[in-house]
Amino acid sequence: QVQLVESGGGLVQAGGSLRLSCVASGRTSRPLAMGWFCQAPGKEREFVAAINWNGGRTKYADSVKGRFTISRDNAKNTVYLQMNSLKPEDTAVYYCAADYSYSDYGVPSKYDYWGQGTQVTVSS
Repeated sequence: QVQLVESGGGLVQAGGSLRLSCVASGRTSRPLAMGWFCQAPGKEREFVAAINWNGGRTKYADSVKGRFTISRDNAKNTVYLQMNSLKPEDTAVYYCAADYSYSDYGVPSKYDYWGQGTQVTVSS
């Protein structure tokens, strides 16, 4: 089992920045691919960004390219999502997810482990 705990969410004005963190614990000896997803009220969970086990490969949703950056520090079992130039439409609960495979990185159902989520609210 892998446990994921997100932090770093909050309220920010449009144009501002936040950095989300996700700490993994448990069976982390095997390399994990990590993803960030978001879910706004009344909407389905959407892919935001993904990173492979060593950080050498990353992918982003078109809506966040150039504004968000995913990174990881394996020594700390932590994945980050740096969010810049935030927009009101970025408002959502952001979830961290983990899986032992990087394939199908944009598909929520393929991830075996999920965090509890952290709320991001961007005011206009």
